[in-house]
Amino acid sequence: MGQHLLTTVAEGRAFMQVIDGKAVDAISGQRIDVACPSDGKVFASIPASGVQDVDLAVQAARRAFEEGPWARMPAVERGRLLARLSRLIEKNADELAALESRDTGKPARQGRADVAGAARYYEFYGGACDKIHGDTIPFLDGYTALTLREPHGVVAGIIPWNYPLQILGRVAGAALAMGNTLVVKPAEDASLTAIRVAELALEAGFPAGAFNVVTGYGSDAGAALSAHPDVDYVTFTGSPATGTAIQQAAAVNNRGVTMELGGKSPQIVFADADLDKALPVLVNAIIQNGGQTCSAGSRVLIERPVYGKVSAALAERFAKLVAGPHDADLDLGALINPKQRARVAAMVAEAEEAGAKVLARGAIHKDAPQGGWYHVPTLFGAVDPASAIAREEVFGPVLALFAFDGEEEAVRLANGTEYGLVAGVWTADGGRQHRVAKHVRAGQVFVNGYGAGGGIELPFGGFKRSGHGREKGFEALYDMSATKTVVFNHG
Repeated sequence: MGQHLLTTVAEGRAFMQVIDGKAVDAISGQRIDVACPSDGKVFASIPASGVQDVDLAVQAARRAFEEGPWARMPAVERGRLLARLSRLIEKNADELAALESRDTGKPARQGRADVAGAARYYEFYGGACDKIHGDTIPFLDGYTALTLREPHGVVAGIIPWNYPLQILGRVAGAALAMGNTLVVKPAEDASLTAIRVAELALEAGFPAGAFNVVTGYGSDAGAALSAHPDVDYVTFTGSPATGTAIQQAAAVNNRGVTMELGGKSPQIVFADADLDKALPVLVNAIIQNGGQTCSAGSRVLIERPVYGKVSAALAERFAKLVAGPHDADLDLGALINPKQRARVAAMVAEAEEAGAKVLARGAIHKDAPQGGWYHVPTLFGAVDPASAIAREEVFGPVLALFAFDGEEEAVRLANGTEYGLVAGVWTADGGRQHRVAKHVRAGQVFVNGYGAGGGIELPFGGFKRSGHGREKGFEALYDMSATKTVVFNHG
């Protein structure tokens, strides 16, 4: 790694939230320290907002939806604003990438990739604004029946800390494209790029109140937003436990929700797979973002004739992995906070105590700051499918291997958790590709690849405990709108 200096972007800055087109502090004046996961040191602060701040943001969004220029803006004009925001994100890419990496601890190249992905979301949804059409319905003689797609109104977006830029893009892009107004509550661990994008939205020409960002703790600002009676729709990405609480709060007001609640995603490697292509993808799918990815390929199911060969090759690669500071741009960075690091370490220790065999461990670079929240990449072999490490989401750089015999057992193992978000299938057999893809319960299935981290155009969401509703692609626009039926009786 050599000598490096941690990036100094935003050093000492007191960030403000964006409400009704203005940069404002929390009414209470209380603030939350922002620490860099790479060294554990505080470098900025954000407002610690509560119920009153959330109410101001929701009411601003309500006015913009019902009274302001946003309410009367043609779809093509909304598209132009979103396209302008995309270009501003690209123009400010260096700043945003540095903010994202320092705020989350992810390697610099991943921060740059996240900026590119975020810009693409606004570009895609900018182009989609005027392309969602209704239908005419054959009906009774003397009647004409048609449907319209209309916005919900005020959408609350509760954004996680692992991919704040990209997930903000997929939520905001779809919600705004359909004519909704938006109140975003980013995670207190990673709010900086959400604030900056909201500032850029104002620069792009979005009217006041259309795009609001409120910061604070989930138990305060997040709870107030999800339960607010003037919010019309809620979208959330995060843990199943928090998702349940948010759904319960929204249910009091009979509001709709989109929930993306994580996964325990399998990659199935058959004996005829092209291992030269599969191996680097299998590794990257678990170490990307330090394993803190809902769609992480955290289980690899290997057909028994090649289990020894594949497990040995994965072990060799894992032993060479190195974690370190975000600006050193190594294989992976730090975990988001001490609590997450402790959780991952506890799950690894529990698995070892239960008899799971560690095949390989990576390393933390010798020059990594002592205060950083790092965890070594860890590879477990021949894991018991009933064990916690095989069934529960670790959300860290921990990969579990399993052996199977034949398609039926592969599908049974793949479907053997409470989650169903993403799956990968590696085989040269065309018939098997179709059969397995059909029978695996997952919202996305990749054959001879694993691309869940991108795919702006591809509908994304889960089955079972992974949640419901769909983000990305045109499907997200349907979630962010409601169907209105209009019937004319003209005799």
